[in-house]
Amino acid sequence: MKPSLLFVDDEVTLQMSFSKFLTKVGYKVTTASSIAEGQKALANEFFHAILLDLVLPDGNGIDWIIELKENYPAMAIIIITGFGDIPLAVEAMRRGADHFLTKPVNLNDLDVFLQKSIEIHTLRRKDMVEKRMTKSDELFFGESPEMQKIIELATIASSNNSPVLLEGETGTGKGVLAKWIHQHSKCCDYPFVEINCSSLKGDLLASELFGHARGAFTSAVQERQGLIEVADGGTLFLDEIGDMDIAVQAQFLKVLEEKQFRRLGEVKLRRSEFRIICATNQNLQEKIRAGHFRKDLYFRINVLPIHLLPIRERPEDFQALVGFFLRHLGMKEEQVISPSLIKFLGAYSWPGNIRELKNVLERALLLSRGQSLIPEHFPGLEIIIPDYNNTDAAINLKKIEELHIKKTLEKYKGSVEKASVELGISRATLYRKIKQFNIKL
Repeated sequence: MKPSLLFVDDEVTLQMSFSKFLTKVGYKVTTASSIAEGQKALANEFFHAILLDLVLPDGNGIDWIIELKENYPAMAIIIITGFGDIPLAVEAMRRGADHFLTKPVNLNDLDVFLQKSIEIHTLRRKDMVEKRMTKSDELFFGESPEMQKIIELATIASSNNSPVLLEGETGTGKGVLAKWIHQHSKCCDYPFVEINCSSLKGDLLASELFGHARGAFTSAVQERQGLIEVADGGTLFLDEIGDMDIAVQAQFLKVLEEKQFRRLGEVKLRRSEFRIICATNQNLQEKIRAGHFRKDLYFRINVLPIHLLPIRERPEDFQALVGFFLRHLGMKEEQVISPSLIKFLGAYSWPGNIRELKNVLERALLLSRGQSLIPEHFPGLEIIIPDYNNTDAAINLKKIEELHIKKTLEKYKGSVEKASVELGISRATLYRKIKQFNIKL
């Protein structure tokens, strides 16, 4: 991607000569003739650097520097002025400018200054991202062969910018994995922008994605930047893309193919170079057959599919997951996790998967008040199991799962749709389990 520059100067001839040279040597240049025009450009696009004249029609550029540093810390600031006195230069640097050049400017020297400034700020952004990653929770995938395969696919996804489709039930960690892929990719210095397509419908979702011009609709009292623009250079994560309206799907497909779009109510064509990651807990092929999802969009986002398994389908990971979350939730060393407790928790179906497991463990630690965890610290878990006060009780997890599925199907008189909702699994998964356990409907 070309480095993008904003050149703010009221001399038209200077704008033309600078733009011609900088474009030739590989920059994308936007010009502005005043602070107001510059502020408008900054609101609409990310810039790697700003070239700022100090004497402008609507104010002094030096008074703008502190605001620029505060609102755009990742942007290099280079002052260009015809008034080259040392006190002014010192003051500009004190307020946060990276370099100070006097007119007439040697354009080759300017190119060198820009390269160094952008490189320094890129390193600063990377350092900030690494610090945030260090402070964030460690990501644990599990130790089973199935999860190792997911790690391998996620690593492949992080090494390129191809679209990724994350599939799996609610709470399996699709959002966490999307962030992990972004943080380990080449675009990690740029924004990770997330939107849940199930929470917004129709024009509201379109406005959130594409932005809108002032007056585009009744409540559009001012222009607004869309998340597609915000994600320029970074990653756009569309959670629950299966709930996206069919009309918005058509608009978004065009953006994916051309990387160009228009804000609602605007004719200006804009461009955004973003990486797309999508997630769904639905069967998109079933939605295609029902006419609720576009086949061409599915093929466009399904370049690298990654399916995250629910907890109940990888019991060999369960004990490691419990230990990992308890350590990171602050369990004391003197607190003990007994084998019987692991059996107790492992017999539960965990319809909310990893998200539910983490929340339940956090609540149990609060209830335990520093004591060793026991089943009484886990109220509300509906588990079909023998008496776990007997630590020698033999537990067959598959048999427990079979009995639970049979009981739920009996409860709903064989309705797969209703049973799948209560069990927290898709109908396709339930049909597979019915066949596996040879359950008669």
